[in-house]
Amino acid sequence: MFSKVLIANRGEVAVRVIRSCRDMGLHTVAVYSTADRNSLHVQLADEAVCVGPPEASASYLNIPNIISAAEITGAQAIHPGYGFLAENSDFAEICEECDLTFIGPKPATIKLMGDKMAARKTVSDAGVPLIEGSKGILETHEEARTLAEEIGYPVLLKASAGGGGKGMRVVHRESELEAAFNMASQEARAAFGNGGLYMEQFLEHPRHIEMQVLFDNEGRGLTFPERECSIQRRHQKLVEETPSPAVSPESRALLAGYSKSVQDAIDYRNAGTMEFLLDQKGDFHFIEMNTRLQVEHGITEMVTGVDIVREQLGVASGSRLTVDPEGMRVRGHAIEFRINAEDPENNFAPSPGMVHKAHMPSGPWVRVDTLLEPGCEVYPYYDSLIAKIIVWGENRTEAIRRSRRALQELRIEGPKTTRTLHLEILHNSRFLAGDYSTSFITEEFGL
Repeated sequence: MFSKVLIANRGEVAVRVIRSCRDMGLHTVAVYSTADRNSLHVQLADEAVCVGPPEASASYLNIPNIISAAEITGAQAIHPGYGFLAENSDFAEICEECDLTFIGPKPATIKLMGDKMAARKTVSDAGVPLIEGSKGILETHEEARTLAEEIGYPVLLKASAGGGGKGMRVVHRESELEAAFNMASQEARAAFGNGGLYMEQFLEHPRHIEMQVLFDNEGRGLTFPERECSIQRRHQKLVEETPSPAVSPESRALLAGYSKSVQDAIDYRNAGTMEFLLDQKGDFHFIEMNTRLQVEHGITEMVTGVDIVREQLGVASGSRLTVDPEGMRVRGHAIEFRINAEDPENNFAPSPGMVHKAHMPSGPWVRVDTLLEPGCEVYPYYDSLIAKIIVWGENRTEAIRRSRRALQELRIEGPKTTRTLHLEILHNSRFLAGDYSTSFITEEFGL
């Protein structure tokens, strides 16, 4: 086992990784931009190194500076968190070349599953169902138009080199296609350095279901209960819960089988997440695999008691999983609410600024992952996620009641947040019935 880990990230995920490292007796190194010099992750780490100015491209995405920070502090491993460099195969490869353990899958695996077209072929060859779509990258909007006519509108344009809703556009009719193609390509190029797009048939009112997996170097694996991620706005998740209200035990077993087929096909190691759409007929369709820790991993930890970050660290060091795959117990229901520094009443406009007061909820079965503390500042340079409220109950009804209590306790003075929207969701009759899809926010709130 390595003894010192550098966390190549910031904010709540850096704090999250630091905590598991401390539980394991590992020393930690934080990296930070000049804007983040007083941030919570810097305060909690054993050491901290400045890697550049506020802009992410010059700091948290600056590979030479991050590698140098690891070398000068004597770190032996790097945990990338999520976002930034977490799914950058070049970064993972550079870590290996510099004798640094990258806490994640092998660079070749990241590259394969990051290339959406190659991933689709690999998954299809493994017998996992896909959504009908393009066989390769669409070079021009004319190619896209021809394919859309074959598939039938509406269609979905997606970035081939990334995810998280970036470089993604729904096109309902031919007259919208050229503009949508150009905008999606530009956005993908800005976000991932690659403007390549592919196309899928757009499913109306699907549910977004994902499967968390974790495999050690002997191929022993954990397939966790599914997470329901359908409450989204513009493909950005807002609320997640596990288990899904829409997935039966039989469907859960089917998803686990699909996930194992993909793992076998690519010899996956460490933590990852396979994402599916569930259509109105009850059929699942693979959409992508995230080769990293997910934002919503906390709800999986709450229902299983497994520290996924701790297992990541152990697997990366060559250890076996500490949890017996046959003995993992699943108990209760958990829900996560993403608290973003955004104004839902103003088209979710970013709301950076000074945090004058911050009171986080607590009490039985409430977990808060956050970067906030009074006097800190939310900057416009980074993602708007500032806290995650994660709540557990013996069943879904109890989890919802506790969630209302937790969100009522939450107080953040300064930036506007999504707190009020979450409370409205918790009182919505469709949400309470578990009857929702990815179009829920638009249909119920007009957002």
